[in-house]
Amino acid sequence: MRDAGSPLDTAQVLVVGSTTWSEPFSEALTASTEATIRTVETTSEALDTVRQRSVDCLVTGASLDDESGIGLVRQLRESAPALPVVLGTTDGSEALASEAIEAGVSDYVPLTGTDGLRIDELIERTGKALQSARQAITQRERARQFDAVFHDTQTAAWVLDPDGSLTRVNQTGRAMLDADADTVIGDLFWTLPWWSQSDATERDIRNLVAAARDGQFGNAVVHRPATATDRVIELSVRPVENDFGEVTSIVIEGIDITEQVTLDRDLRQSEELHRVTLSNMTDTVLMTNEAGDYTYVCPNVHFIFGYTDEEIRQQGTIDTLLGEDLFDRAELAEKGVLKNIECTVTDKAGHEHTLLVNVREVSIQDGTLLYSCRDITKRKRREEALTTLQETARKFLYTETNQEIAQHIVDDVLSVFDVSASAIYLHDAETNELRPVAQSQAMTEHHGPLPAVRTNADTLPSHSFVKDETLVFDDVHTSDRLENRATDLRSVMFIPLGNHGVFVAGSTAVGAFDDVTQELTDLLAATAEAALDRVARESQLRKQDRELQRQNEQLTALNQINNTIREIDQTIVSAETKEEITHTVCERLTDTDRFKFAWIGSVNPGGTTVEPRAWAGTEQGYLDSQSIAVAASETDPAGQTAATGDVTMISNVAADLRNAPWRSDALTRDFLSVLSIPLVYNDLRHGILTIYADTKDAFDETTRTVLHELGETIASALSGIERKHALLTTSVARVEFVIDDERFLLSRLAQSTGCTIAYEGGIQHAPAGNSVFVTVEDADVQAVAAAAADMTTIDDVTQISDDDTDSGVLRLELSQPFLALELADHGAIFREATADPEGTTLVVDVPQSVDVRNIAQLVDSTFSGVKLKRKQTLERGIEQDRSSEFLTDLTERQLEVIQTAYYSGYFESPRTNSGEDIASMLAISPPAFYQHVRTVQRKLFTALLEERSVSGRES
Repeated sequence: MRDAGSPLDTAQVLVVGSTTWSEPFSEALTASTEATIRTVETTSEALDTVRQRSVDCLVTGASLDDESGIGLVRQLRESAPALPVVLGTTDGSEALASEAIEAGVSDYVPLTGTDGLRIDELIERTGKALQSARQAITQRERARQFDAVFHDTQTAAWVLDPDGSLTRVNQTGRAMLDADADTVIGDLFWTLPWWSQSDATERDIRNLVAAARDGQFGNAVVHRPATATDRVIELSVRPVENDFGEVTSIVIEGIDITEQVTLDRDLRQSEELHRVTLSNMTDTVLMTNEAGDYTYVCPNVHFIFGYTDEEIRQQGTIDTLLGEDLFDRAELAEKGVLKNIECTVTDKAGHEHTLLVNVREVSIQDGTLLYSCRDITKRKRREEALTTLQETARKFLYTETNQEIAQHIVDDVLSVFDVSASAIYLHDAETNELRPVAQSQAMTEHHGPLPAVRTNADTLPSHSFVKDETLVFDDVHTSDRLENRATDLRSVMFIPLGNHGVFVAGSTAVGAFDDVTQELTDLLAATAEAALDRVARESQLRKQDRELQRQNEQLTALNQINNTIREIDQTIVSAETKEEITHTVCERLTDTDRFKFAWIGSVNPGGTTVEPRAWAGTEQGYLDSQSIAVAASETDPAGQTAATGDVTMISNVAADLRNAPWRSDALTRDFLSVLSIPLVYNDLRHGILTIYADTKDAFDETTRTVLHELGETIASALSGIERKHALLTTSVARVEFVIDDERFLLSRLAQSTGCTIAYEGGIQHAPAGNSVFVTVEDADVQAVAAAAADMTTIDDVTQISDDDTDSGVLRLELSQPFLALELADHGAIFREATADPEGTTLVVDVPQSVDVRNIAQLVDSTFSGVKLKRKQTLERGIEQDRSSEFLTDLTERQLEVIQTAYYSGYFESPRTNSGEDIASMLAISPPAFYQHVRTVQRKLFTALLEERSVSGRES
């Protein structure tokens, strides 16, 4: 009968020995087990079989044909030390048994007994040897496995005594401790530094160890604080029992699962994020099977469609939602994904939406088709509006006025967005108002006519304009600045158009302006502002072009005038008579088409009318038809200028015809504008120049300025002619004036010092000042000199002659021109001036060619209290002409030297002052003084002797 579960059932058994015992053993072993048996008789056969075949157990006799059984054992132990070997012997002894055990047999069995062969015992002992060998192999394998686990670099391992004391720790566990692990061997595990930082962790580990002591397995996840971050350790505890079921040790394995925990946490967070994202994103994700039945509906489906996910499923297939034939299934199979399929759907509220749908093949649970839907309704609306805005912008390119732009905006508003009421205010800078220039019919119906508003920020349009601020109202009735409380408009926007005005858009619905509407409205306003800027720039450019053209025309005209004036200047420089100057001026001014007629006149002796002296151009009898009165108004401009002394300009003769009869006569001769200029030089009038043009506004500011300067040039030339004639004429009018005015220097000095002062002569050093010689009588000369030095109009005083204390000669350096120079500029000669405390007498010689009235006017305008005492006509002799001619030939410096020498007594005998004294007075060197005196004497003798020679030859 076979033993159930014998170790020999699966064994390969090799039997070595004589057939005497081997055959009975093999037969019995075959009968009682399922072992595979092979028999050999010699050692060499046994060794070959072990090397070539798998043998689980070897049974050998003590005596073999070629060697002993013990010898076989020794050889086997060299190549198969773990192979179980049972030695059977018929002649047993203790020595043999001892030798066999030393050789390494697994068991020693006597083959014979009192009852013959002990086959059953051999079989039993063979089974036990095999079982014992297998157990040893298992233990060694487990030991190797434990060592492999214990030394795993990824797992910390601790071995404890049953009481929980640490006996062993691997390298990974040591690395978890900063201190030397050998110092804690023998300590209770839960008190070790790995866990003792937390009371809860220490308690959990202690409970695990206690459970393992009772033979229970356990697991725990504990947190171990570290320097940088907490570590998470997963501990597994298992007891190790001996064959009697007693716990001999406890093994604890620890795996650092910090990264896994972190990944798990991140995964949960990511899942939560995706869940929240799917719930809140506006795109909708749907999944169906091939039949179109829903397998997944994302929770945010209501964002686009307005339905809940349950209502979507109740609709049936996806064709009901997105429409049939959305895509070609064959094309999807070929490409795997179809993108940007545009379709139109209707939501639960009946509103249409334009969607972009992407369809992709998938295999997720039961779903095979994944749909992602994006609502592009606003974008589509924006694109359509932008197309309209582009067309509007193209229209703006061809508009030339602000009114056209405003009308285009109002006309195109409804095409851009769903707002029918609109209007444009434009700013009027002159009235400082915002004026409505265009408004839609809906604006008129819902709000009424729009009034102009002041730009004072009190009303909504003006506030938006002044503050440059866009105003958006969901309900405009909430604004305090709303003027028309009866308006039907609710949602209203006010958008400033830069410096141009305000764009207004409105709706009767509350909250009608979404983000897209506001964006499009701003864009339309910006486009309009750019167009208005362009129109403003072009208008400014046209204005600049007109101004440039005007300036060019003005410059051309100015060049013509300058050429004319240049010709006039060249002519009057060489002119010999007043008539030549006046006729040349009139002719040159009318040589071109710019001026039609010009004439020069002067006031008659009675001072009542202006009489023509010269004229040129198309006169057409105008001067004969007029008696030009000297009056400030209602007379020809020449008479007005004669009365006021100012330039008179009539830019439009046709104006005010009824109140000025001369205008009618001028207008019939095509005189449309007139300019009259006084000919004044050094405050003396030499006539009036009057110019007529056949165009209105012919005399602009530049032309007036140039012609006014021409008048001064003409007056200077006429004055020069008068001076020249004064030198040539032999007949003069000697005029004696009596003045009582302290503004005259000599009068003021005589009154302040109580002396008599007489003018002896003068020298001009510069246009701003000159020197005069005066004789002082009846007062101390030094006192008079001191008083003169204190006067602001006298820069310096030099005492020339001081023969006695009551009379002498002073030279006064004046800071202002002396009267003699002004008289000389007008052709008159300042002969005498005597001042005493009672008054001052002036004697002036006026040549026949100079109007005495002009000289009298000059003296009267210079001083107050002027009286004409005497006037007489004198004939100048030849000697006087020679004297004037001689003095004219001297330089200013020579005249100054000779006068100073004369009044200093240099030519007296004996001399009062030497040449060195006079040179010192003049601040020059003595040689220079003598050189000037000799030069003057030579000129004097030359003039006298050459005149005498000429007279002798003529006689």
